[in-house]
Amino acid sequence: MSGRDGTAARQRLDTGLLLRAYAAGLFPMADTRDSADVFWVEPRRRGILPLMEFHLPRSLARTLKRERFFHSRDLAFDAVVQSCASTAPGREQSWINATIHDAYLRLHAQGHAHSIETWDMDGRLVGGLYGVRVGAAFFGESMFSRATDASKAALAHLIARLRLGGFALLDTQFLTAHLERFGGREVRRSDYVERLAAAVSRPARWTLLDALEGFPPQPSGGGVVAGGAAGVSAAGFAVSGLPPPDFAAPEFRAPDFALPPELLGALGPSGKRIVQLLSQTS
Repeated sequence: MSGRDGTAARQRLDTGLLLRAYAAGLFPMADTRDSADVFWVEPRRRGILPLMEFHLPRSLARTLKRERFFHSRDLAFDAVVQSCASTAPGREQSWINATIHDAYLRLHAQGHAHSIETWDMDGRLVGGLYGVRVGAAFFGESMFSRATDASKAALAHLIARLRLGGFALLDTQFLTAHLERFGGREVRRSDYVERLAAAVSRPARWTLLDALEGFPPQPSGGGVVAGGAAGVSAAGFAVSGLPPPDFAAPEFRAPDFALPPELLGALGPSGKRIVQLLSQTS
C-alpha cells in the first residue's frame, strides 16, 4: 500500500485484534524495520520458558547481588521498544517496524503491554525487554542490552514478577540458544494451545510485586520517561499468585547512588531482592 507521495503508507493495527490474536496463538511481525506490511505468525513449535523451571546462572546471580543495576517496570516503554528495534552488533535488521511500534505504544497506554528496564548507576537505560499480557499469559516480544548482563538482569526481574503475580505462561515465541540457557524449551503447537487456553482464562497481577514490596505506585501503562529523556538512550520469552508463608517484604530503601528524581519514583526490586524472590518461589 502506498501513499500519495509514493512512499509506503503505514498500516494501523487495532489493539483489540492484537489481543484476540495473542489469545489465539498468533503474533505480528514485519520483514524489516522499514517494511510497510505486517504478517501474522503461528509457529508449529513454540518457544516457552516455564516459570518454575527458570535457571538462574551463578554468574548472573553474582551480578545481581553486586547491585550493578537499578531495576524498574513500565517506566520507559517507548525507549525500550526503540532500543529493541535499533541496529546492534550481530543484528542489522529488526522485525519491529513503525506499524508494530505504534500498535504496542497504544497497547501499553491501555495497560496491556509492559516493559522491564535495567539502568546503570548513572541513570542510563542499558537493558530491557517488553511484552504483552493477556490473563495469566505474558508474551515476550523482544529484549536488548547495552551492558554486560543488562538484558539477563531484566529477564530475571521479569521471572520474579510473573511468578509472584500468579502468571502461568511465559511465551518466548521462538527458542534461541540464549533462552535455552535459562530453561527455555520448545513445545508442539497442540501442547502450546492447551497451555495458552488455560493461561488466558485466569487472572494474574502484574503489579503484585510492587504492592508487596511497598514500592511507590506507578501506572501500568504510559511510562513517565520518554525516549531520549533523562539520560535514556533511544535507539524472543502450577503457579501461585500468593506469596509463600515466610514471605517478608523489606523496608523501602532508596539506592545509595544518585539517580534522576523520576527514576527514584519508580524504584523496583534490588538485584539482591530479585535473587531472593527467585529462591523463595522456586
